Amino acid sequence: MPASPAAAYAAAHGLTASGARPSPGVYARRLWGRRHFITALAAARQSALYSGARLGQLWQVLTPLLNAGVYFLVFGKLLGAGRGVPDYIPFLCTGVFVFTFTQTAALSGARSLTDNLGLVRALHFPRASLPLAATLVQLRQLLLALGVLAVVLVADGVPVTARWLLAVPALLLQSVFNAGLALFLARVGARTTDFAQLLPFLLRTWMYVSGIFYDLSRITAGAPHALTRLLQANPALIYVSLMRYALIDTVTGTRLPPHVWPLALIWATVAAGAGYAFFWSSEEEYGRG
Repeated sequence: MPASPAAAYAAAHGLTASGARPSPGVYARRLWGRRHFITALAAARQSALYSGARLGQLWQVLTPLLNAGVYFLVFGKLLGAGRGVPDYIPFLCTGVFVFTFTQTAALSGARSLTDNLGLVRALHFPRASLPLAATLVQLRQLLLALGVLAVVLVADGVPVTARWLLAVPALLLQSVFNAGLALFLARVGARTTDFAQLLPFLLRTWMYVSGIFYDLSRITAGAPHALTRLLQANPALIYVSLMRYALIDTVTGTRLPPHVWPLALIWATVAAGAGYAFFWSSEEEYGRG
């Protein structure tokens, strides 16, 4: 069937459809070219957070601290989850701060397209910039919170050791995982607007099975082997365990899930690759309808 006159004219003059989806490699290069836009957008979003509150940006560190205080009262004191766990306050605070990074990256990523429909419809840019910027905002907030966490650890008597340097690769792998998760959830959230209402409940359930408030190895001591391995492969537990091992000297290698570093790398690679491909496959559909 011969091409239409319009298609023939476009082909002759090198014209392409506006908003057409590029190849994955070209799309990645366009994202890299927009890296300054992504960082500037993240900085603007972060400065706008809590702008209407009297304490302003201080809430970025107060929120996880207050959450940790509530969890300590409920789980550590009332339910006794901290019995037998050395350095329970550093153990709990590290878990809360690190899981909050994944939790908030997922929530903001799922809303990144729907909350910026005006920007999506007005400007032409790689839409993946939005969930990536949302993840970068949460990473910056975590870095601020980690400064407070370091003070909490030292005040509780945890020594500063060379093992703290392991927090850098652990945080890098978690950031890659979170970026992939945000990309995946951004497409789901763009297609199903009610998903943003369901997601907090799913994340809360994920938190309860990730050993944030208790030592999971004690809970799974008598559990079936298959269930234990499944819980130990949980990516949230993997990244929380790595940060605890890096920062708390009483968390020894025997308390880590088996093959924890390879699993952290695998989860980061799979999440980034799958999230990128899943998001890219609907690039031309975002902002329409």
